[in-house]
Amino acid sequence: MKLFNRAFVLFLVCLFQYSLVNAQSTPMNKTPANDPILQNNRIKIDSIDKKLIALLGERERVVKEIGIYKAKNNIPALQADRFKQVLEKTIEAGKQEGLSATFITELMNAIHKESLRIEEEIKAQKQ
Repeated sequence: MKLFNRAFVLFLVCLFQYSLVNAQSTPMNKTPANDPILQNNRIKIDSIDKKLIALLGERERVVKEIGIYKAKNNIPALQADRFKQVLEKTIEAGKQEGLSATFITELMNAIHKESLRIEEEIKAQKQ
């Protein structure tokens, strides 16, 4: 009887693990992976994402120039009034695109944080 219980428990464990693997590999929605409309839109998103990253890279290269200027002229990296202006403008522009102020604020805070990191790094190298 003890052997039967162990075998039964082992069977249940295997069955449970099999069902977990199956559940994870079966999509919840029944959209086929080769759906042409879905695939086309995903290709568009990938292209847009690539452009977004390129634009962020371009922005941060300008930030480096500003960081060099600020380091040479002993100007602090954080310019709170300037960031407030940028944030207000981008929130308004985001509204025109149907984006929430919360999303734009979080996005611009992340971008600003990276910009400050770059400027501080430049300032530290100059010392």
